[in-house]
Amino acid sequence: MTAFTRITQNPAVMGGKPCIRGMRVTVGMIVGQIGAGRTVDELLADYPYLEREDILEALLYAAWRAQEREVDLTEA
Repeated sequence: MTAFTRITQNPAVMGGKPCIRGMRVTVGMIVGQIGAGRTVDELLADYPYLEREDILEALLYAAWRAQEREVDLTEA
């Protein structure tokens, strides 16, 4: 397992979703914004309390979770 030093999970914060350093910024929000075409620099400008390493680790965490199990994407 990879050590994620910036990703936290706390049931009292965002319902236990993976967040950045205990803040109310979820990994899913970051990944969704990048997937929608936003750049890292745009996210840093919009969320000045985030650091570049936060965003990169969120992407790494999402990639790690995606590799964790197979998901059948074919239609039933």
